[in-house]
Amino acid sequence: MRVPFAYWLEPLPSPRPSRPSRQRPRQQVAQASILGVMSEDGPVARAVPASRRLAEELRGAIAAGELGPGARLPSERVLAETHRVARNTAREAVRLLSDEGLVTAVHGKGVFVRGPQRLLRFGSSRYSNRLRERTGLSPYRAEVAEQGRVARVDCTSITRIEPPERVAVRLALDPDTDTVVRRENWYYADDEPVQVGVTYIPWAVAEGSVLASSANLGKGSLYARFEERGHRIARIREEVSARMPTPDEVRGLAIPDGVPVLDVLHTGIDQNDLPFEVTQFVMRADLNGLDYRMPVADE
Repeated sequence: MRVPFAYWLEPLPSPRPSRPSRQRPRQQVAQASILGVMSEDGPVARAVPASRRLAEELRGAIAAGELGPGARLPSERVLAETHRVARNTAREAVRLLSDEGLVTAVHGKGVFVRGPQRLLRFGSSRYSNRLRERTGLSPYRAEVAEQGRVARVDCTSITRIEPPERVAVRLALDPDTDTVVRRENWYYADDEPVQVGVTYIPWAVAEGSVLASSANLGKGSLYARFEERGHRIARIREEVSARMPTPDEVRGLAIPDGVPVLDVLHTGIDQNDLPFEVTQFVMRADLNGLDYRMPVADE
C-alpha cells in the first residue's frame, strides 16, 4: 500500500476558553478559509479537491508500477471506501486519469491502466525515392513494415471538388476556377486505426490517370504515379500542430478519452520546385510520433 502524500497546515488558534462551543469559532473558520481548508466526512481536508488528491495517488501508483499496464483499477465503491471519500469523488478521480490517457474504460468490465503505446516514427525519409524503388510500397506501408507491423490502407472516397482555401494557397491554385481530386485514406497498423489522410491533387496533374479514379495505385503507389506524370518528389513541407479530436475522429480512430491528435499539413514539392499535392493527416498522438532530421541553414 502506498503511503498517502502528507499535507501540513499551520495550527489553527484555539477557541477562547470563556466561550466554549461545539462549533468551530469564527476566527478558526476564517483562518481555515484563508488556508483553503475543506472538510469531507469530518476531518480537516486540504485546498486541493479530494478527487484530485485521489487521482494523484492513483497516478503515483501507475508511475511506480504498482498498477501496471492492463491492471484493473478498484471499483468506485472500493476506492471510495479505501480512501474515505464519496463515490462521486472516486468517479471524478478516475475521469481525471482517463482524460490524461492513463486509463481506459471497457464497458461492462471496468477501468484498466493503459500500457505504453508503441510510436510509429514517421520521418521525412518515408518519402525517399530510393525506399520506394527498393520496396515498391507507399511511404506508410514501407515504414510500418520496417517496424515489424502490418499496414492496411482503406481508400474510402475519391471525388473532384473545389480546393479548400488553404489547399489552394499551397498549390498555387485559383479556388474559383481550378479543381482538385480529393482522396480520403484511413491507415491501420495491425488492424488498429492510427491516422486518416485526405490528399488533394490538382486536376491538371490527376486528369486521365488512376489518381483520379482508382483506390488501387499499383506498385510504388501514389508517388510512383506522380513521377509518371512528371512530378518526382524532391522535398516536402509539413506544418504540424496538436489539438483535441473531433467527435468523428474519436469514433473513426477509436481514440481513448484525453488523447489529442497531431494535425499535419503536408505539401509535396517536385524537382522543379513546384507543389503538386497536399495531404492533411490527422494522427492519434498516442500511436504516432514525428522524427525529423534537417540541415541548419545559415542565412
